[in-house]
Amino acid sequence: APPGRSPSPQGFLYAAPVREQGNIYKPNNKMMADEMSEKPLRDAHTKEIDLVDRDPKHLNDDVVKIDFEDVIAEPEGTHSFDGIWKASFTTFTVTKYWFYRLLSAIFGIPMALIWGIYFAILSFLHIWAVVPCIRSYLIEIQCISRVYSICIHTFCDPLFEAIGKMFSSIRATVRKEI
Repeated sequence: APPGRSPSPQGFLYAAPVREQGNIYKPNNKMMADEMSEKPLRDAHTKEIDLVDRDPKHLNDDVVKIDFEDVIAEPEGTHSFDGIWKASFTTFTVTKYWFYRLLSAIFGIPMALIWGIYFAILSFLHIWAVVPCIRSYLIEIQCISRVYSICIHTFCDPLFEAIGKMFSSIRATVRKEI
């Protein structure tokens, strides 16, 4: 060891510098550990779905919220028998409920497959075709815009400035004659 220096406990001449916060990969203080802790990523494919509120974003509030009273109504003075009215209500409600379940059982998974494919294609085209085309167009139009701006400033500015100076000396007065 050099004079005045003692070897480190591991036998090295110089001890490795120790940061007060700790290694960025293994922080030794709680604050840094909390900052560095990774929150679990939620995968859209494995997220839990809510079986109670199946329309959390209210996509179909104005479209398919149809009850018996929205379709069939008897005005004052024109009423059927109470039993017929109750049976009609029950028939409508139960038929709508079970027929929807039957249709969703038969066509739900195939329609989900079709819509999944459609939105996958739509996302693919948007990410890989539409946005790059728009970006390249904006880059190209920016070059054209600069050339156009230079041409306008070079040729039109002096012309309009000269015309402005010509007409700036004209004075007009308005008189009212009675």
